[in-house]
Amino acid sequence: MATKNKAADNKALVGIDKTAREIYDKSLKGQKPQLKMPVRSLTNVKYKNKTGYLELSNQYKTRTLTYNTVKGFAQTLKMMSASKELIETNDHASKREMYYISKNWGPARFDEQPESDTVMDDIEAMMCVNREQLRFLPEEKGGEVAGQLIVFDRDRDTNKPIKIDCTGFGSGAYSIPISVEHLEFQTKAKFILCIETAGMFQRLVAHNYWRKANCILISMGGVPTRATRRFVRRLADTMKIPVYTFVDGDPYGIANIYRTLKVGSGNAAHINEFFCVPTATFMGITPQDIIDYKLPTHPLKDVDIKRAKDALKNDPFFQFHKPWVKAIEQMIKMGVRAEQQALAKHGLNYVIDEYLPEKIKAASKFLP
Repeated sequence: MATKNKAADNKALVGIDKTAREIYDKSLKGQKPQLKMPVRSLTNVKYKNKTGYLELSNQYKTRTLTYNTVKGFAQTLKMMSASKELIETNDHASKREMYYISKNWGPARFDEQPESDTVMDDIEAMMCVNREQLRFLPEEKGGEVAGQLIVFDRDRDTNKPIKIDCTGFGSGAYSIPISVEHLEFQTKAKFILCIETAGMFQRLVAHNYWRKANCILISMGGVPTRATRRFVRRLADTMKIPVYTFVDGDPYGIANIYRTLKVGSGNAAHINEFFCVPTATFMGITPQDIIDYKLPTHPLKDVDIKRAKDALKNDPFFQFHKPWVKAIEQMIKMGVRAEQQALAKHGLNYVIDEYLPEKIKAASKFLP
């Protein structure tokens, strides 16, 4: 069974009922019903340093019920109906399950899952709630956690608290659940270190770096999932400790992985307020690190250069922070990228013994 959250459930139900009622009333009056939703792209977001995340701007799209849109309307209403039933029965469905459930909807069924995912995202944006509130859960696995952290979860059957010690998983780690709102934390750690690659995370765990540095290690596994971002956000806010980010020195690590963790994305700007970590800072690998640590590199590919130039031209977060403009321009000029594992050139544990201690001592110089 899903975890109950009365306030979140009520907000979703009110939004579903309101939208359905408006469509119903207009239909009775012989008027064409409409669905109005924000444009979900980087072209429709703004960044305010005061709030610290990408917010929706004022562009909206309106979908009017016509002969050509009747299937999309039917799919939207069926998806809303399914959400209402899941909330009322305290259940949930994965995004993949919803795609297969639609096979019972006759002409309104989805032919491919990307179609059902898009409708799900449209409903989420239209009602300003998140998928989890609608009881639709992603398939992707959350991140992993190791180090100086106690997590308090709840037993599904008895609702009694369960104490999870993230130092006690041996060579493994605690997996972040899909829903994290009910979790509580206890820690004396000095900081949270979010790591892009599973390989680097495993090296730090294997050598108990969390004990040496008195920190919490979190594996993002590429672009972090919503659950991972929300977990880090709640942990940072609750425990009042800094968040450092350690990703590859390339445009993807910077403009996709780090940017999404810190300020969210254009596609999900309607929920960035809750699914990003504005206090996060960028520790490495920076373009300057490539020079200072004499790291092995790979040439930037055309897609890398395009991503970097797009960040400078279209991303309000990078445009606001001049140090980032300088760093990205430096990377483009250098024409190279470097992976976290490139530090192994100096020895397998150089990252633990030299790189991380040196960088953390200069935390005030981290990129924003």
